Amino acid sequence: MKQISQKHIDEMIQHSREDDPNECCGILAGQGEAVTHLYRVKNSTPSPFRYVMDPKEQLEVMKDADDRGLDLMYFYHSHTHSPAFPSDTDVRMAVESGWVDFGYVLISLENKDSPTVNFFVIDSDGSVTPEKYAVV
Repeated sequence: MKQISQKHIDEMIQHSREDDPNECCGILAGQGEAVTHLYRVKNSTPSPFRYVMDPKEQLEVMKDADDRGLDLMYFYHSHTHSPAFPSDTDVRMAVESGWVDFGYVLISLENKDSPTVNFFVIDSDGSVTPEKYAVV
């Protein structure tokens, strides 16, 4: 079971709130089952309905993670007015980009006073599987 600190959960929620009403995005990296690093990435198409990670920043994150011996574990992004579940667009983008059998984290601000954070894996067929995680 993947493990993530409360600090990283809180940072994703804070990032979501800062970019609201637009979606935010970023990358979680770590070693083994443990998330150890959170990278904020600019949404190059600011919108309340979608995100596209800035390619230059995404490449910089990948290089930094590689230099540190970290594995990319999850892409995260917020939903400002819908549940913390991948939308049809999220699934299509994952499949079309080739980032399948990979982790995704959704932060929902649908209830601004009580954000929801959920973890998933999207496979090559577009199936979405919830993933259990432990907050440590």
